[in-house]
Amino acid sequence: QVQLVESGGGLVQAGGSLRLSCEVSGRTSSRYTMGWFRQAPGKEREFVAAIGWSGGRTRYADSVKGRFTTSIDNAKSTVYLQMISLKPEDTAVYYCAATDRAVLTTTAGNYNYWGQGTQVTVSS
Repeated sequence: QVQLVESGGGLVQAGGSLRLSCEVSGRTSSRYTMGWFRQAPGKEREFVAAIGWSGGRTRYADSVKGRFTTSIDNAKSTVYLQMISLKPEDTAVYYCAATDRAVLTTTAGNYNYWGQGTQVTVSS
């Protein structure tokens, strides 16, 4: 089993920055992929970013490329999502997820474990 706990959400003005954290505990391996997803009210959950557990590979949704960066601190078993130049359309609940698939999958259904989510609100 893997447990995920997100933190770092909040209210920020457009153009501002936030850093989300996802603390990982339980049984993981170098094969795991960590993902970030978000879900706005009335919308489906959408892929944001993914990173291999070793940190060497990343993948981003087109909507966040150049603004969001995901990284991993293996010593702390923590995954980060640094968000800059935030826009009102980035407002959503952000979820951390984990899968034992080695590929950087963008499909939510491929992830086995999920955190509880953290709210990010960007005001205009």
